[in-house]
Amino acid sequence: MKKAFLTLGLLILVVGGYYAWRTWKKVYGPATGFAGKEQELLIPTGAEMVQVQDSLQAGNIVSDIRLFRWVATRKKYERIRPGRYVVPKGMSMNDLVNKLRSGDQDPVRITFNNIRNLPQLAGQMAKYIQSDSLEVLTAIMDPATIRKLGFNQATIISLFLPNTYEVWWTTTPDQLIDRMAKEYKQFWNDERRAKADALGLTQSEVSTLASIVQAETGKTSDAPKIASVYLNRLRIGMPLQADPTLVYALGLDSLNRVLHNDKRVDSPYNTYTHAGLPPGPINLPEPRFIDAVLSPAKTDYLYFCAREDLSGYSNFSTTYQQHLVNARRYQQALNKRGIYR
Repeated sequence: MKKAFLTLGLLILVVGGYYAWRTWKKVYGPATGFAGKEQELLIPTGAEMVQVQDSLQAGNIVSDIRLFRWVATRKKYERIRPGRYVVPKGMSMNDLVNKLRSGDQDPVRITFNNIRNLPQLAGQMAKYIQSDSLEVLTAIMDPATIRKLGFNQATIISLFLPNTYEVWWTTTPDQLIDRMAKEYKQFWNDERRAKADALGLTQSEVSTLASIVQAETGKTSDAPKIASVYLNRLRIGMPLQADPTLVYALGLDSLNRVLHNDKRVDSPYNTYTHAGLPPGPINLPEPRFIDAVLSPAKTDYLYFCAREDLSGYSNFSTTYQQHLVNARRYQQALNKRGIYR
């Protein structure tokens, strides 16, 4: 009888230990179901537990949703914290629930460059946060926000400096604008502000001129010389006559060749018919072009024209006569390649 009880007790211990080990392995062992290195889980603001579970199942993030519910209940995961959570392959159910329960979300990296206008900027930003592009654009164009930051509708785009920034997926458009304002203030340090003052330009005017220089060339070495041409023209009251401003005024993304008829467009951005700088930037200038304006080459150039080899570099001149020679060579190169527009 004693033997029987001992045997039964031992059997219960073995079976109990086996099931305890299986439970421990399920909770603390690998619990992901996807094949890649990691999977992204997005929990929007206001989500409830059922939505979290649906997302875990839809993305095959966990291999056993019932086990997730079991662990979540026992660890009292009740308050849903929104965010972007990166789940590595092989993560345990215990660690996953801990991550979600504590709100240990992972940041996103917002990158924007080669931006032409605010709608495009808003669309690019909205790719990385839970707000859509209309919400972002509405926040940027809010008159109170623009006034508070010291811009107007034409210059507010210069607040955003092309770069890569780490933010939370749950960052609101207003929070994102506040972050960009801090980056802008940090960029415009005492040295840059002093250089702008020495040129007789405001920070927004520097950005406006930098946007034109950026549209003229992708060559960093040419940028300070092109900046000097425009600054020399501003200094003597000569119209900028910048073709990229015509392209902007015409509402086009790009144009290989500007025609004389284009110069008649009725727009404050037409720098052939309006002296001085246009109302605001014609694109989002990168910091290197802003610095090219702030530290221009010391030249007497009043003219430049793209080189006839179409390398992207420019020929510079001090006289209109030499400029006509350079322009004719460039036009002949375009004609030879059948580029008429």
